[in-house]
Amino acid sequence: MVRRKWLGLAVLVSLVVGLGGLSAWADTYTFTFGHAQPLTHPRHLSMLFFEQLVEEASQGRVQVELFGAAVLGSEAELMDMVKLGTIQGTRGGAFQKASNKYILITLPFLFANVDQALALVRSDVGASINEASLANGYYVPALGLAGGFRQITNVVRPIETPADIAGMKIRAPGIESIVKTFEALGAVVTSIPYNDTYMGLKTGVADGQENPCSNIVEMKFYEVQNYMTVVNYQVHPDPFFVNPAWYNSLPADLQAIFDAAAAATMAYSDSIWLAKEDGYRAFLETQLETNVVTDENRPLFINQVASVWQYFIDKGYFTQAEVDAAVAIASGI
Repeated sequence: MVRRKWLGLAVLVSLVVGLGGLSAWADTYTFTFGHAQPLTHPRHLSMLFFEQLVEEASQGRVQVELFGAAVLGSEAELMDMVKLGTIQGTRGGAFQKASNKYILITLPFLFANVDQALALVRSDVGASINEASLANGYYVPALGLAGGFRQITNVVRPIETPADIAGMKIRAPGIESIVKTFEALGAVVTSIPYNDTYMGLKTGVADGQENPCSNIVEMKFYEVQNYMTVVNYQVHPDPFFVNPAWYNSLPADLQAIFDAAAAATMAYSDSIWLAKEDGYRAFLETQLETNVVTDENRPLFINQVASVWQYFIDKGYFTQAEVDAAVAIASGI
């Protein structure tokens, strides 16, 4: 029923852009999209939705080729391929390649709940971050969230306070805000590509990792971990990256269809991904010894990583005014 509701947007898109005059012999355009998540993951399911939506709305003039599970490369490699035009689109954790401004959304403990994060990525602030990506070779028609809050798993001990993380080897992707956050907490940060993380945990290259519950389950990280700490320290943006030259090659009517389909897809992605997080967490609680950081201890984490915010302001990734605008949007929810 939910899928049928969203697919109804294809009809709406068709009416808005006036597809009645499209000819059967009009040029067709291939949109090759790659990502690193398993084929059962919400990101892949949402892209199947995009494929059906855009092909229906364009009456087949845009054809989607969808490749998941990192078969085309790692998240960082896929970003490079989009920039070069080898493929036309991707989504994933290497968003900093497009703009350092995405780090603003990942500041530790910026959000009290997921609704605040959704409000920010759908705001003018989110739109301005997307626009900044164009200078680095990426067109971003829509922005969502990469699941819910990120949690910590490890094989050493439950994490009750920052002192419990000190000295622990924590895997991180190539995202500065994660690195700086865990360095501030006293961890030894180890960079491992997403699709190599399971083996890195299994072989002891890292003691632990951080991800939303959905990724921990879908990537089966729980099989090589003992403890999970629910800390709700960060969320990640999920930009829909597109090669600008390919997008600009589309006629105006197909650009309108593509943009509408991308926006609908990211809204759909948020709806199914976030709706599943509670179920993922419940499953993990049957597999891992789980604790929730208490209200008394949470300020200890917040205070210890407060310097991370200023670090990125000082680096010029964004201004204090931009941070204040983000906080105002979040606090208004």
